[in-house]
Amino acid sequence: MLKKIAVLTFICVLILAFSTSCKPKTKPTPPPPPAQEQPKVEKVDDAAAVKKPAMTEEEIFMSKSLEQVNLEAPLKMINFDYDQYTIRQDAGTTLEGNAAWMKKFASAKILIEGHCDERGTEEYNLALGEKRAKSAFDYLASLGVSQDRMKVISYGKSQPLDSSHNETSWQRNRRAQFLIIEK
Repeated sequence: MLKKIAVLTFICVLILAFSTSCKPKTKPTPPPPPAQEQPKVEKVDDAAAVKKPAMTEEEIFMSKSLEQVNLEAPLKMINFDYDQYTIRQDAGTTLEGNAAWMKKFASAKILIEGHCDERGTEEYNLALGEKRAKSAFDYLASLGVSQDRMKVISYGKSQPLDSSHNETSWQRNRRAQFLIIEK
């Protein structure tokens, strides 16, 4: 029986030796190479990458409401001397700037308002206010602004800028104002 155990042990050792020798040997895997830092590529939103062209002055003007445009006051008012409706030299320069703006924005239409100070009758001031507005109208037309883009109205003394009763306020109230009424 000892012989049988010795033979069985020998056979087991042989089987074990044979099975381990037939098993493919695994090579140790080398460690992965150190990771190289790759440059970061930022993903850019396609919508942001496509730059929108800047809006033209005409497009900006057209995007605003009439109220916004009038609040910016691109057209400057002019003043008149007492009991006069002739265009003063300083007013001529202002009207030249207004005409340049009108030419730049060819679709704009304006209302020219004539105003007076509180002195004089209502009828007299309405007539004088109309003459002041008409003087500004004619001056702008002489500078090349189309007459069909302008209208006149007189408010006489009914809409003062300054309600004080002195020469300074009266000077401010003798004016022609420009209101953009259409784009």
